[in-house]
Amino acid sequence: MATIVVKQIGSPIRRPAKQRQTLIGLGLNKMHKTRELEDTPSVRGMVNSIPHMVKIIEEKP
Repeated sequence: MATIVVKQIGSPIRRPAKQRQTLIGLGLNKMHKTRELEDTPSVRGMVNSIPHMVKIIEEKP
């Protein structure tokens, strides 16, 4: 199973509620926090919807 490591690089302050909820859905809530998530289309879609707030650090096969 492939995984990706995602890091929060942007603050949810002054962002629409939908973007804040996307961060919470990814398990991110504090600056510079990282999470290792499954590489699924739904997770990729969430990451791609807020590219200014998260960054993909690495992709593991």
